[in-house]
Amino acid sequence: MSSTDVARRYFDAIAARDFDTALALWAPGGVERVVGQREFAAPDGVRALHEELNGAFPDLTWELLDIIDGEQGLVAVRWRARGTFAGPGTFQSFVANGAHLEMEGCDVLTVNAEGKIERLDAYLDSGDVARQLGLLPPAGSRAESNLTKLANVRTRARAWIHGSDAERIAEGVWLVRGGVRKVMNVYLLEDDGGVTLFDAGICDMVAPLAAAAARLGGIKRIVLGHADADHRGAAPRLGAPVYCHPADRAAAESPDPYRDYWERSKLDPHGRAGLWRLISTWDGGAVEIAGTVGEDDQIAGFRVIELPGHAPGLIGLFRASDRLAIVSDTLYTLDPQTGRGQAAHVPHSAFNQDTEQARAAIRKLAALDPQTVWAGHADPVTGDVATQLERAATA
Repeated sequence: MSSTDVARRYFDAIAARDFDTALALWAPGGVERVVGQREFAAPDGVRALHEELNGAFPDLTWELLDIIDGEQGLVAVRWRARGTFAGPGTFQSFVANGAHLEMEGCDVLTVNAEGKIERLDAYLDSGDVARQLGLLPPAGSRAESNLTKLANVRTRARAWIHGSDAERIAEGVWLVRGGVRKVMNVYLLEDDGGVTLFDAGICDMVAPLAAAAARLGGIKRIVLGHADADHRGAAPRLGAPVYCHPADRAAAESPDPYRDYWERSKLDPHGRAGLWRLISTWDGGAVEIAGTVGEDDQIAGFRVIELPGHAPGLIGLFRASDRLAIVSDTLYTLDPQTGRGQAAHVPHSAFNQDTEQARAAIRKLAALDPQTVWAGHADPVTGDVATQLERAATA
């Protein structure tokens, strides 16, 4: 029996509600997938699917419109189905409401050498089905317009909370700010038709980062300034290779959002109660590290600088042409316990591996004579940068 004959016989049996004959055409372990919705294993799952359909649409009819025989057992079948949502059964947990349904779709069947169906991928317009059944407003209706406005309000609210639009802060460099206070900084660096992300913010920033990067050609790679939860958070879900310094690799690959050298007791009472708990909500989990970077490596036109102290593998980036430094948590320009802006200062001792080494890292940065320094949070250091860095290192 040819693949086309198998497909035709299968649809004839489904149309006749002869499920025993239809299911006998399935190979053991075969899968029917309603694309974008659910999967059903043959035979029991496929039988349950069709029993649900016929229970919800007691007058359901099927019409085979076209059938195309492909290569290697593939067959495409275009069909039309009609029926009334009369019950007594439900459809995807919705109670029957008497709506009439007419839909077209296409199934792609994979038939093996023994003439058995191994896979069936069903493609249909689920939005149109939902409209016909009254589960979504009719196309072009006022109700649909109101629903669209509501969705847009929700999208804008989520964008306001989770991340800003990308703002250009230098030649070939963009910034996305995330978090409720917009103090989580992720940098997008122009890189051969796409962008390299420096740091990855918090997990809630996945969507705004993906959107910003898509407008700039897509993410080629992610380089972590260090592996703290609020700098690796979005990395596992952005679908790009991730790099970090060797000394932070173990932390990046660990599922634990808390570093073993952090000291909660050094925080103020409100920091111990609030900030400490927030850390776990910012984290996106363990990151698969594709490779490591170190001193003097080149990344998207920037030179890597090792700046340990806050974290053992903390790195920054420096571009000599405009003396731009992007340095993750080498320094803070905010109070991490309140989110309020402050003058540049050494990171909070509760989160440093070695605070004196962190001061030395700021001095190393100052020796480069940067014109602008962007950190991992809040606003940049501009103006008399050298004096501000010296104060930060000694404060």
